[in-house]
Order: sequence, then structure tokens, then C-alpha cells
Amino acid sequence: MLRALAAGAIGAAARARAAARPNIVLMVADDLGSGDLSSYGCPDIRTPNVDSIGKRGVRFSRFYSNAPDCSPTRSALLTGRYQHRIGGLECAIGVGNVGRYDDAEWLAKRGELGLPLSEITMPRIFKDAGYDTACFGKWHLGYGPKFSPNRHGFDEYFGIIGGNADYFTHREDDGTPVLYHNERPVERKGYTTDLIAEEAIRWVKQRRQNPFLLYVTFTAPHTPIQDPDGFDPATGTAPVRQGDRRIYAKMVEREDARVGDILSQLQAMGAADNTIVIYHSDNGGDPNGRNDPLRGRKGTVWEGGIRVPCLMRWPGVLPEGTTVSQVGVTMDLLPTLLAAAGVPAPPGRKFDGANLLPVLTGGQQPFPRTLFWRAKRGDRVRKAARHGDMKLVIDEGEELHDLAANELERKNLLPGAEKIAAGLRAKLAEWEEEVMAPRLRPFRTTPG
Repeated sequence: MLRALAAGAIGAAARARAAARPNIVLMVADDLGSGDLSSYGCPDIRTPNVDSIGKRGVRFSRFYSNAPDCSPTRSALLTGRYQHRIGGLECAIGVGNVGRYDDAEWLAKRGELGLPLSEITMPRIFKDAGYDTACFGKWHLGYGPKFSPNRHGFDEYFGIIGGNADYFTHREDDGTPVLYHNERPVERKGYTTDLIAEEAIRWVKQRRQNPFLLYVTFTAPHTPIQDPDGFDPATGTAPVRQGDRRIYAKMVEREDARVGDILSQLQAMGAADNTIVIYHSDNGGDPNGRNDPLRGRKGTVWEGGIRVPCLMRWPGVLPEGTTVSQVGVTMDLLPTLLAAAGVPAPPGRKFDGANLLPVLTGGQQPFPRTLFWRAKRGDRVRKAARHGDMKLVIDEGEELHDLAANELERKNLLPGAEKIAAGLRAKLAEWEEEVMAPRLRPFRTTPG
């Protein structure tokens, strides 16, 4: 009897601690350019709802994605670590679960291309801490059930299991249906952005006692470029308008409207003041997007390929309307959110990302970072290293840039600054050795 009472008291205390913790709504845009939001200088797209997150909180001016495309950044986001430690996820997984470079091809042949369950992920950590968890939207971390969001700690999943799909038929280019609810394919009518938002709102409405982690991963504005209002009953979809900036703008604005609906739901249920809201892009924009004035685009490790918009609000904790100059990167979000929620990291887990909360709250000055990128696709390997303000880019040659003096990467300091470049090369080589994935060792014995 005493043991039962003690257990009940411990359970009640745990529930009380969890109830005091903030909710988390983490929203990710797909291929949104660094200059595609009004608050980041976009002249032709209106994004008042997304911009409101920064107005009620902070807006990063130097936030990076972990990679210049989809799957790598998402794996880093959910694990708080460089995606290279996992292996096979340095490039977006191809349509139909195809590996796009040698390591990924080797894993795909063995049925291992995806985020393995051996990784300790954000939803699993928060679920163990008493949070309700859900993911609505693009997954892109493995097609098979063994890689599903549910098995990584999400109580519920609805969305596109692969990298992209027709916005109305929800099928990939080869006709494969990829819209799933939990681990089963489903058929739904509607524009993907709307379906994702509506499922997220439905789920949030059901939250009662526990704090929640909501991961909303829009597929927009990734290709295909399709008008949200352009559905043609005769074809069952909308025409694809690659390169049509007007349609692209409508896609972003529809996403912005649905972000507004999610924010309104939080307000209506009295949860807004105790909810951390984050919105960011998974990488730079493709040719449909706008990365101006930065150099490069999705797929490259120039600033335009990896510098992304990121806005965060937490009423009463983060100062309103602040622009943050701190260099941040996708993998920082997990340790930052754990610190905000008072949730300890799993024993023995070391994150590569940093806890940015002290800087965001104004309790600490911005600090310098050393960050690395390596992206593979086919036979091509692109690399970059940033140490303080100096950035080395290796991509069909080498360039060295001082981002404090020239963030547009227009003035190559080589060959005149060879000593600095040599130091960055050495740091990059040391990092490559340190993050080499154990599961790739049967395939390769050296990094690269």
C-alpha cells in the first residue's frame, strides 16, 4: 500500500513538472530562400504571420542549415548532431528511396538508407519527459516502416513520407503514393499545405494535460511549383509552373496563412504564452526562390545554399522584436529546446549543436563558432568550414572569404591568405575524421 502511494506521489510530481514546461511548435519550410520572407527583405511576397514570430520574439540574421538540401538538415535537426555521424545522409534521399552517392547507394542496397533507430531523436527525448509528440508534413528520412516517424518517438504522423510529391495527387514523379497516416498510405483530397496544417490544428485541439512537441514540416515551396488555387478537375491536379515566380509567391503566402491558423489556434486555447514557436527553412532556395543578396543556391555551400531564415518566439522569455547576430545552425535547436524545457540530455549523449538560449535571452553575448559542411551528390563533393568570420569553400577549387567584411563572398582572399586557409583545411580534415559514421566502416576506411 505504501509503495503504491509513493509511486502515485512520484507520478503526480512528474506530471506537475511536465505541466510547467513550455509547449514547442517547430515549423520547417522546404527550400524557402534566405530572402523569401518580408522580414528578410523580400519585395514580392507577403508573410505577415511568419514575420509575426520574429516581431514577438527574435529573428536570426546569421542562421545556417546543416546542409544545402533536405534529408541531411532534417537528421541534424532531430539529433542535434552532424548528420555525417549517421552515414548515408549527406544528400537528400532520392525518389523511391534511392541513394544518390556511394555511401548512400551501399546502404540502400542493404535496406539501411534512412535515420536508424539507434539514433536518439528529439521526439523520443521529449516523449520520455512526458510530452505528447506529433509530426505533420514531410519526413524524408527513410521510406520503410523501420524508419517511420512513429518509431522515432512521434505519437502521430501524417504527411509525405518522401522528399516531394504533386500537391494534389500526393504522388511522386513515378506515380508512387507517398501520403501516409502513421505507417499506412492514405488517400486525401486537397492541397498538401492545407492538409498538413489542418491535421496539425486538429491534433493541437486535442491536447489537454501534457505539454506537447509539434513538428510541422511543410513541403512548400519545394517543387513542383503548383498554384494552391489552380486545381483542375479534368486532370485531378494543377499544372506545374516551374520558374513562375508569381505561383511560387502564392505557395509561400498560402503557407504563411496556414502558419497564421496554427498560431491562432494556440491563442484560442490559451497556449500561446507558454509555447515556443520556431520557423525556419531546411536550406537555401532553388532557382524558383530568392537568396538575394547572397551567393549560391540550394545544393551549394555558398551562403545562399546554407544561410536560411529563422524566427523564434517565447513570450515573456525572449525579447520582442530583436535581431540576433549570433551564428546558429539547425543542430543547435535540439540542445536549445532541451535547455528551455528543463529536459536533460540522455546520459552519455554529446550534441554537436550549442545551447543558444543564454544569448537569445540576452544573458550572454554572441560567441564565435567553428562549423563544417560536407555535401555529396554523385561524384561531386562540396565542403566548407567557418571559423569565426573566416570561411573556406572547397568546390571545384578553393576560395577563402572574410564574412565580416564581405558576406556576399565576392572577394576571394586566396592565394594571399594561404596560412589562414591551411588552418581551416586542417580543422576540416580533423572534423571529417572525427564524425566518420561507424556504420560505414565496412564500406570505407577513410572519410571523404
